[in-house]
Amino acid sequence: MESSEQRSGSGAKRPLVALLPWGFAIEDFLDPNGLTLDTFCRSFRGSWMFSYADALRTAEVETIFVCFSRTVKTVVRRTHEPTGAGVLILPLPRVFRTLARDPYGRTVRQMFGRRAAPATPLLAPVKVVLPYLSTPVRLLARELQREGVASVLCQEYEFPRFDICVLSKPLHRLRVFGVFQGSDYRRWRLERLVRPRAISRCDGLIVGPAAEVERVAELYGTAAPKIARILNPVDVDVFRPTDRQAARRRLGLPAGARIAVWHGRVELPKKGLDVLVESWAELTRRQNAAERVLLLVGDGEDASRLETEIRRRDLDNVVFVNRMIHDPHELRTYLGAADVYVIASRHEGLAVAPIEAMACGLPVVASGAGGMADIVGSGVAEAGIVVPPEDPVALAGALHELLADDVRSSSLGAVARRRAVEEFSLEVVGAALRQFLLV
Repeated sequence: MESSEQRSGSGAKRPLVALLPWGFAIEDFLDPNGLTLDTFCRSFRGSWMFSYADALRTAEVETIFVCFSRTVKTVVRRTHEPTGAGVLILPLPRVFRTLARDPYGRTVRQMFGRRAAPATPLLAPVKVVLPYLSTPVRLLARELQREGVASVLCQEYEFPRFDICVLSKPLHRLRVFGVFQGSDYRRWRLERLVRPRAISRCDGLIVGPAAEVERVAELYGTAAPKIARILNPVDVDVFRPTDRQAARRRLGLPAGARIAVWHGRVELPKKGLDVLVESWAELTRRQNAAERVLLLVGDGEDASRLETEIRRRDLDNVVFVNRMIHDPHELRTYLGAADVYVIASRHEGLAVAPIEAMACGLPVVASGAGGMADIVGSGVAEAGIVVPPEDPVALAGALHELLADDVRSSSLGAVARRRAVEEFSLEVVGAALRQFLLV
């Protein structure tokens, strides 16, 4: 694996950014997604951080993903083959692995397990500090220095690992930044004391949604550091408009239908898929069902619940492709077969999925959760319609409006594509990231 020895075509070393994903252990991400470390390194692309690596590379900056594991006993170095970025895996501290049954738990019983109940008074203080024991500080500092890292970027500044990385700056002597991807609240008591200090001492925050910028300013006041408004990138050469009818023939979808598409992780409450199905039932009651198709593409823990919701409403104009598609070219085929993209999430940070759809020339109908309004835009830059979250009637109305009006949906789709190229492309975002993280 190349790391500090990464070189540009001119022979000069490229600066290296260490990206630390959210979560205590990489297994917390791999296991729910049915991935192994090998598949993660060989072929997995389903995360915003890989687009960050692609974007940074266009700006002559390399990336190394720094992860922590419950299973490895020594430092492991791999390469993420689709992006060429390094993967550095560090073992979690023994005390953390030994004590934490569910480190994300809120109570002693959740965190340490049922057997810990008799020792609750003794474990209560440990519960407060346990999240901060998940980072092997000296090992991390040593490996960052060994790799020749220039800056550290932590996913979610509202997470204990960000605090540790900032407050251990005297040890590793690197600049530390945080990036917002959806986590906007504190989970553990000690964060209230530690987080303001970390926020004030970090080197900057990357925040896309305007509402999150306001929240940070209000919560941290004068302690809030420099904030860069940078949105998530997408490869607009891969995600681009394609032949719609050819895509439909390939997927076996009706040539004459008007199709709305959604793709992502099937998490019913968070992604609002129950709201989406209810709105589609409302739309179906208004129109000829044979002329409208809802295409759902994804997999997750709530896949069976989603199928139940579809059957319960007797919707035969819903096509559910129950698998997660990681190949961007295959995903482009599904997006390219549709007329409109729809997302009904109750909670989002700065979603990548609608940006991929916009790059494919699709107008977006979205709930106003998280940064959706920032993605869709407004005025002459409007690429779709934003409705209130958890409002199936409003969602159905917006879908009806675009599915019934090919001229307007095509016009909004053209704006969507233009905005994707001008604001979300790898080159645009990569240049902004380099300027903020390294200059």
